Amino acid sequence: MSATRPSTQDASAAESSTADPVIRIRGLRKSFGNLEVLRGIDLDVTRGEHVVIFGPSGSGKSTVLRSINLLEQPSAGSLRVAGVEYGPGLPGEPAPQRGKVLQLRRTVGMVFQQFNLFPHLTALDNVALPLRSVHGMKKDAAQHKSAEALHRVGLLPRAAHYPAQLSGGQQQRVAIARALALDPQVMLFDEPTSALDPELVGEVLKTMRLVAETGMTMVIVTHELGFAKDIGDLNVFMEDGVVVESGPRGFFENCVSPRAREFILAVR
Repeated sequence: MSATRPSTQDASAAESSTADPVIRIRGLRKSFGNLEVLRGIDLDVTRGEHVVIFGPSGSGKSTVLRSINLLEQPSAGSLRVAGVEYGPGLPGEPAPQRGKVLQLRRTVGMVFQQFNLFPHLTALDNVALPLRSVHGMKKDAAQHKSAEALHRVGLLPRAAHYPAQLSGGQQQRVAIARALALDPQVMLFDEPTSALDPELVGEVLKTMRLVAETGMTMVIVTHELGFAKDIGDLNVFMEDGVVVESGPRGFFENCVSPRAREFILAVR
């Protein structure tokens, strides 16, 4: 049977879908009790883009990431991932039909500050576990895919090691392999080097660079501004729950916000 050529309408829809941001955030707000942590965040992340979010402690950076993955439920606003709405919606608009959390977790992978590895499982089994629980893969297939992911981060020789037998940098690379094994469309990194000794930071940043070179869409919260300068296609400076300024490559030299310039100079 020959392939059916798509109609002009179908082709236009496909082109529009490709051009649309893989993450589209409008008016995102998050409150914990009376404390409003996010105060109306707008952000577009296009496919293949590497977005860096930085700013002082308490600015809401990690809450943005945790909201994207629904680890924190947004209080208000629109959060669309791969064309599916997951937020409560914007004021004055009808309540949207929201996607399911499991669907989102199959689309978005996340790497945390802490490695969150199970101490009683080997590196291979730590990577394989979500493949079996989220994707329902058989044990042999999950372990094969896990071995491939460990190879990508340079840790296949450590596949049989337990977390206590690995350095902090190696544990974080296992966590990256675990997220990669799920074949996400987007990878979120929440200060992935902040829990590491300084001499171990480089190996994790090198792994993240390799992931970026594959064309993976990435949103990274980091205080490593040298790394951010190298990798950031879009750079977002946050403070007090709002985006103060954002810009493309060259942002760290050309930003106009006095507060952003002050922060960059203080951290360097």
